[in-house]
Amino acid sequence: MPFREINAKMVEATVVPGQKLYSQRGAMLAYRGEVSFTPNIQGGQGGVMSMIGRRVANEATPLMTVEGNGTVMFGHGGHHIQVIDLAGDTLYVEADRLLAFDGSLQQSTMFMGSQGGVMGMVRGQVTGQGLFTTTLTGHGAVAVMAHGGVIELPISPGHEVHVDPQAYVAHHGDVRNKLSAALGWREMVGRGSGEAFQLELSGNGAVYVQASEEKL
Repeated sequence: MPFREINAKMVEATVVPGQKLYSQRGAMLAYRGEVSFTPNIQGGQGGVMSMIGRRVANEATPLMTVEGNGTVMFGHGGHHIQVIDLAGDTLYVEADRLLAFDGSLQQSTMFMGSQGGVMGMVRGQVTGQGLFTTTLTGHGAVAVMAHGGVIELPISPGHEVHVDPQAYVAHHGDVRNKLSAALGWREMVGRGSGEAFQLELSGNGAVYVQASEEKL
């Protein structure tokens, strides 16, 4: 794992020759050694088509390619940071929540309407999250940002997890998401902006939930 958690809001990444990291621009706090930072215009390992998908959705988050030999400390906006290890599966996360990730991970975009049908599209409108979600697939680590810290909730067959859409950060595994109306749910037990919706995740994997309804 290239990331070491320094504290709740900073991580340190080890950079070695022949391997790349990608980070959000402006996320570098300090570094040691011979390390270079280059603007990336192709959207990481996903290439041009990944970049075009985000451009169409107006969701392109500028990335830096990090290479060399040394260590780099990352953080951004005082946000809490969660390191997620992937072992061949796929992480679904909003692009603006990505702090840094292994260059070995394959990056792409997914149209939210393809998960949960029309309700997936409604989710994008209701939560303020885009209709396209970034995906990272492979073996490696990802550092994501959140407000107020993050908890990982396991999802298994027959044990669905219901999440306030505003508190959703990311999920991984073979998971389906569905946005459903629940009149009175948010007013009575949720802490969001008043829309009566809940995000239901089912299948086999995990969802990451932040302790806040604020967007980054």
